[in-house]
Amino acid sequence: MRQPFVFAHAYKQAGIKPLALVWLLVWLLPACTPADNTKPAVYDGPLRVMEQVDRIETERDLLKSRLKAAKIIEYVNGDYEFPEGIYLEFYDEFGKLSSTLSANTAYFFKTENKWRGRGKVEVKNLEKDQQLNTEELFWKPDTKKIFTDKFVTLRDGGDILYGTGLDALQDLSNYQLRNISGDLEYQE
Repeated sequence: MRQPFVFAHAYKQAGIKPLALVWLLVWLLPACTPADNTKPAVYDGPLRVMEQVDRIETERDLLKSRLKAAKIIEYVNGDYEFPEGIYLEFYDEFGKLSSTLSANTAYFFKTENKWRGRGKVEVKNLEKDQQLNTEELFWKPDTKKIFTDKFVTLRDGGDILYGTGLDALQDLSNYQLRNISGDLEYQE
């Protein structure tokens, strides 16, 4: 009658000592463990960099807006950065230049649909002879409103107004200054 195959008997016949078998198993076991399952890092840096940009937007063959920037950085999440400044022109429904906006640096936040200008920010309403200067200004294109909590200077015709905080329509046709002071022109 045949003897059942016994593992201990097999390694003895092969000349393998029990201690060598244990060492071999300890050495091979780490190779059988699953690979490191850490997730790869998500890249959130610049997607592309554009230089010397001059973008024109039209509607029904009429100029609506124009954007000029020396450098634009687009990020993976849809945000934009304008590290070397921005200049915007806005045109009325007849294609006539009505207002401008410039800033030393600017940002567009896609999730909030909000722009932020920083540094020397200047908004001009050419039709009404108005000019706004501040160090930081936010613009919401969907509501067509601009706002800031920073110090502002607003020249409205011959009047010069100062305030800390402003809420206005983007073309300055309707505005509200907070903490106001200034020099008003008086006519008899």
